[in-house]
Formats: sequence, C-alpha cells, structure tokens
Amino acid sequence: MNKQVRIPTMRRRCASRGVTLIEVMVVVVILGLIAAATAVAVFPNLMKGQEAMTLINARVIRTAAQQWRSQHGDGCPTTSQLRKEDILDRGTKTTDAWDAPFNIVCEETGTTVLSAGRDRQEGTKDDIRVPEADDDDRAHAQK
Repeated sequence: MNKQVRIPTMRRRCASRGVTLIEVMVVVVILGLIAAATAVAVFPNLMKGQEAMTLINARVIRTAAQQWRSQHGDGCPTTSQLRKEDILDRGTKTTDAWDAPFNIVCEETGTTVLSAGRDRQEGTKDDIRVPEADDDDRAHAQK
C-alpha cells in the first residue's frame, strides 16, 4: 500500500514543476544564434538573386525594345508602351528587384536598359546596365 501512495505523489510533483525562466532564456538564446547564422548565410545569396533577376528582366525588356524599334523606326519605347502593344509579355516585371522602373535609352548605335540598382541612384557602382559597357565595346570593335 505504501507504493500506491508514493506513485501519485511523484506524478503530481513532476506535473506541477513547470519550466524555469533560465531554461526559457537558454532556449531563446539558442534560437537567436541559429537565426543569426541562417541570416549570415542567406543574405548574400538574396542579394545575388535580386541582381540576377533584375539582369534577366532587363535583357527581356531590351529585346522587346529592339523589336519595337525595328517596327517603328525612330523613337524610344517605354515599358508601358511595350506592354500596351503586346511586345512585352504581361508576366515580365517592368521594375527592378528594388521596385524602381527600368530606364530604356535608345541611341543610334543601340538600345540600353538601365536599373539604378540597390541604392536607387543612377551613376553608381551597383547600377545594372544591359548590355554591359564591355559588351558595347566588344560590339564596336568587331564592326
């Protein structure tokens, strides 16, 4: 009979014990460390992905702008014109990864699509240009 009395008492003690504040704080610190390590590993890839997607969209817009120019001769289209005339697919994003609109520049020698990049300021190091300046130099050298 003595054993029957001890078992329910032990169960009550275990059930009522709960979790201490120190244990909760240790778990929170561990979760914070895991989150920080994940952020450090993922953030550079996120930036590269944004740049790659912007570059792909700029190339698509450039191709559509070149097609428009071949049909219309003079002038330079906007992304809204390209969409309106169904030259640019509705699924193509007309803004860069940072939600700034692409800038289409038409010159006699070709069509260029520009994105101001992450800092949203033109003429800085992070600008995205299609074709790149090196591509233009190579094309002129071959002619």
